[in-house]
Amino acid sequence: MSTPRKLRIAIANDSMLEAEALRRTIASVPEYEIAWIARDGGAAVSQCARDTPDLVLMNLIMPILNGVQATQQIMQTNPCAILLITADVNEHANKVFEAMGHGALDAIDTPSIGLEENSLGRNKLLQKIATLSKLVIRADLRRSSPKPPLLAIGASTGGPKALAMILSQLPASFPAAIVIVQHVDAQFASGLVNWLDTQTPLTVKLAITGEKVEGNCVMIAGTNDHLIITPQLTFQYTEEPMETPFRPSVDIFFHSIMKNWKSKGVGLLLTGMGKDGAEGLAALKSAGWHTIAQDEATSIVYGMPKAAFELGAACEILPIEAIASACNRQISLLRA
Repeated sequence: MSTPRKLRIAIANDSMLEAEALRRTIASVPEYEIAWIARDGGAAVSQCARDTPDLVLMNLIMPILNGVQATQQIMQTNPCAILLITADVNEHANKVFEAMGHGALDAIDTPSIGLEENSLGRNKLLQKIATLSKLVIRADLRRSSPKPPLLAIGASTGGPKALAMILSQLPASFPAAIVIVQHVDAQFASGLVNWLDTQTPLTVKLAITGEKVEGNCVMIAGTNDHLIITPQLTFQYTEEPMETPFRPSVDIFFHSIMKNWKSKGVGLLLTGMGKDGAEGLAALKSAGWHTIAQDEATSIVYGMPKAAFELGAACEILPIEAIASACNRQISLLRA
C-alpha cells in the first residue's frame, strides 16, 4: 500500500517569532511538512516559482509585496492554495477581500506567538489547515492527468537550420512538449523564436521562469544562464555552474531532466562545436530515454554529436532529414 504524500505548507511572514511558531505548529502534525519560509511577499513569489507548495500561510501585512500583492502574483504564475493570516481579520477586511478576489481561499487571525499545545489559536489554525487540505487534495487529484512526453533538444553551430528542418516536419498535433537549448546569446533568442515560429505549425516561444512545460508547444532557452526543469516541472534559470564554456549548457539542461522528469522521453543532440550535451545525453539513455544524435554527413560541425557517439550515448545516429520521423515514431511508442 502506497504511503499518502504529506501536505507541503509554506510560510510567508516577516516576523521571525510568528514564522517560527507557525513552523513548529506545522511540524507537530506528521501529515504536514514545511516547504519553505519567506520573509516578505516578494520572496514568497520567487519561492513559489521555484517550488510551488500545496498551501501558503500568507501574512497580510509584509514588506516588498504585501499579502494582497503576493497573492495576486502567485495566483497568476504558480497558483496554489493560500490562507491569509493577519492580526485582525475584521480590521483588515478590505485587504482580506481584495486578496480573496485574487484567489486566496480563506483568512484567519494571527494565532498567539506561543501556539502552546492545545491552545485555542493553535487548534483553530490546525482545524483551518485540515479543512483546506481536503480542498487541496481534491484539486490535486483533478490536476493529476499524465504529463505529456518530452522531446529535449540540444544544438549549437548550425543548429537553427537543423531545428527548422526538424520542426517543419512535425505536425501541428505533435503530442509532446519540445524544449530546446540552442547556444545563442540572449539578445538573439527572441529573434530565433520568431523565426522558428514561421517554420513550423507548432507554437514556438521562450521558456519563462516559473512556467510549466507545455505539451504541443516548442519552448526555447532564452537567457545566458542555464535552463533547468525543477521538480515541479517548471522552468528555472541558474547562473551555476559559472565555469561552463557554453551558456546555456545542454548538459545542465539534460541532467535536470533526468533528475526531475520521472517519465521517459526522447533526447536529441544536433550539430555543434565542442562536447556540450554528450554526457547529459548518456545520462538520459541510462535512465531509459530514447536518444538520437545527428550524423556526421549532415552536421555543420560534427563536435557535439561525435562526442555523444564516442560515449555510446545515442540509441540512433541519423541524418537530419530522418530525425523528425524518428521522433514521431518514438513519441507514439511512449504514448501507446
